[in-house]
Amino acid sequence: MPQSSLRNTLLTALTALVFGFLGAAIWSYAGLADNRTRSFLLDNPDMLPQMVEAYEAQEAEKRLAAMGDEVFAPFPGVVLGNPQGSKVLVEFTDYNCPYCEASLKDVNRLVAEDPDLKVVVREWPIFEGSDEASRMALAAGLQGKYRAFHDAMFRLGDVRAAASAAGLDMARAEADAASDAVTAEIANNLELARALGFTGTPAWIAGRKPIGGAVGYDKLKAALDESTPG
Repeated sequence: MPQSSLRNTLLTALTALVFGFLGAAIWSYAGLADNRTRSFLLDNPDMLPQMVEAYEAQEAEKRLAAMGDEVFAPFPGVVLGNPQGSKVLVEFTDYNCPYCEASLKDVNRLVAEDPDLKVVVREWPIFEGSDEASRMALAAGLQGKYRAFHDAMFRLGDVRAAASAAGLDMARAEADAASDAVTAEIANNLELARALGFTGTPAWIAGRKPIGGAVGYDKLKAALDESTPG
């Protein structure tokens, strides 16, 4: 279900819930306090979307807690920033996603500003034609050239051109891209994204906070800072 449809469904359900309680209260208390409640809700309609957002965040955090640490374990070499960093940002991405491309500057800024940041990238090819690029990206990781391919792919938009720009050993890369290990990684990323309730790219885990969408530098940094002790 698209994220907008999910939000609309939840909003409808919450509205029904709120006014269901209101109706029950009216039955019980003859309407005085409940008319005030109804007036307050009608005067503050922004509360309902806020309730939906809070509910979604709470449920996503519960799902993440139940998953353990698997989502934080990168495919070999598929890391940006400091591979040994203690502060972790996970990104689910697709090379044909314009919002992922737009978010690249935010990730690069976060990495440049924080030498302790590790960005675990989960290749999630959900757009048509993205599978080849994701496979080659994982193959680049196995050659220690993920960052070079990752940036070149967003810049050039062509798999072979990006592989050449990254300096990949093409014979090895093509074999790795078709390997069972790469196939399993892409399938696993799909399952992880579904388990977290993500509906599209980009999607993030900043510290221990799941976040959907191209939310920008400030929100990602705030979530990372919030997760850091002290």
